[in-house]
Amino acid sequence: MSAGAVHPSPESDLPGFGDVVAALGRLSPRLVRTPVASAPGFDALCDRRVYLKCENLQHGGAFKYRGALNALLLRPACASHQPVATHSSGNHGTALALAARALGLHCHVVIPQDASAAKLAALQAAGASVRRCAPGLAAREAALADWLAESPAHLVHPFDDARVIAGQGTAALELLCERPDLDVVAVPVGGGGLLGGTALAARGAKPGCRVVGVEPALADDTWRSFASGRREGVAGSPATIADGLRGSIGARNFELLLRHVDEVLVVSERSIVAAMRLVLEHFRMLVEPSSAVPIAALLEGRLGRPGERVGVVVSGGNVDLAGCPFLAGERLAATAPAPGGARAATGRGA
Repeated sequence: MSAGAVHPSPESDLPGFGDVVAALGRLSPRLVRTPVASAPGFDALCDRRVYLKCENLQHGGAFKYRGALNALLLRPACASHQPVATHSSGNHGTALALAARALGLHCHVVIPQDASAAKLAALQAAGASVRRCAPGLAAREAALADWLAESPAHLVHPFDDARVIAGQGTAALELLCERPDLDVVAVPVGGGGLLGGTALAARGAKPGCRVVGVEPALADDTWRSFASGRREGVAGSPATIADGLRGSIGARNFELLLRHVDEVLVVSERSIVAAMRLVLEHFRMLVEPSSAVPIAALLEGRLGRPGERVGVVVSGGNVDLAGCPFLAGERLAATAPAPGGARAATGRGA
């Protein structure tokens, strides 16, 4: 089996808002209804009303459980008793393993050597069979293709799967149901499943709400893709601290990006770490670097406008404490980064 064969056959061309609504009905009894948090001091710092959808409190410590479980609940009858398989930087693999275990299935996960120790430990604790590979999306895909050739299993792609995208969109749909007055919804972007699902949820539930994706400047493929109108990738495994965002945007999510997303921003590594620290100070939550990426854009004054209501999906809380700079003793200014540290691509296909 070639590396390209690990991409799923489309269950449909693209998911729609109806798929997100159906997914929420299907998943709600099995999910944590995660809280929406706010902090007046943080609002004052950003000059915006900020609402954090705390998916760090979801099963597996990340939003990924939503998409993984939705995909398994919608798996074809011929795969009802098969093991399931995927590749992952950590959170999707853990989510799929937990969802599989709940349904009485076994799970195989390929994870790169540069995955965080915390995510590897969580994956193993969830009961998955794990195979390590070289860093980078291409190496992950190739290793999974080899494994599937040896041991056939039902593939659940981490982000380029209509069922996964619809499941991920349920986090934003819950957020918009609780805060229908939002002006902007922002999410971090790696493979783009959360962004694609969020865009569908926002366009269906509140068409006037702007949708913004944010990624690290060191892994800026979505920013470049949005600016050029062509899907572009990242080479190897970018050196960003946001380990969950090192992949390239998927084909389905790129199409949803061009159709439904208003803006893409990128932020610096220093801003990401400063955002983690400020979330800990104001919300008493330690979030993983990938979650802090849109919050970094808020603190730089680039996300939303003064006085607006901004919702952010906090994607996960699986932090490798040994690798957290401010916990390891590195001193960073606890003030907001200076505006202008982010780049923006605005307008669809601009």
